[in-house]
Amino acid sequence: MKKNLKGLYVITDKELIDRDQFVVTVEKSIKGGASIVQLREKDTPEKEIIDLGRQILKVTRKYNVPLIINDSPELTREIGADGVHLGGEDCSIAKARELLGNDIIIGVTCYNEVERGLYAVQNGADYVAFGTPYNTPTKPDREPTSIDTLKEAVSLIKTIPVFAIGGITKENAGTILETGVDGIAVITSIFGSADPETSARELTKLYGEN
Repeated sequence: MKKNLKGLYVITDKELIDRDQFVVTVEKSIKGGASIVQLREKDTPEKEIIDLGRQILKVTRKYNVPLIINDSPELTREIGADGVHLGGEDCSIAKARELLGNDIIIGVTCYNEVERGLYAVQNGADYVAFGTPYNTPTKPDREPTSIDTLKEAVSLIKTIPVFAIGGITKENAGTILETGVDGIAVITSIFGSADPETSARELTKLYGEN
């Protein structure tokens, strides 16, 4: 499922979403216009991630939205998800591709390094993400990524989608979209909201899609 790699990309956070409302909350974000969902679970037992991932996959398939699993190609395969997102300390793109095959989405975190994005393109990534343009509670120590860096990434990376992530809200998302990125990835703006569906809809409206 390599279509729809643009728009509003929502990333879950177990600190922000009650476990008993997790799947429902993710579905609300999709109803509001989220076009990609990433299950991001840090320090969670693998069995719990697999069980949760399979529950969420039923919802994302219902809406024809890709489900991406953070960090682990192995869990991606076990869940049957649509893709994996690799950070700087995760396995190589080549290893993930070998394990998962050509039909699976592979996304790569590029931090504030355009060179890393170009390397990801050359090695077969399906999208790249740069961040953080703004301060964010989920990455408090991350060095900010300038607007100029986002513009440079967009100008040089033409063959796969470019996403921005980090501290993006409905108030500042317009500035990010003006750089030409294909989408914005958000955590707190959606899952830290009392109304994830409405919050997602407000951000999606900035694309003129909802």
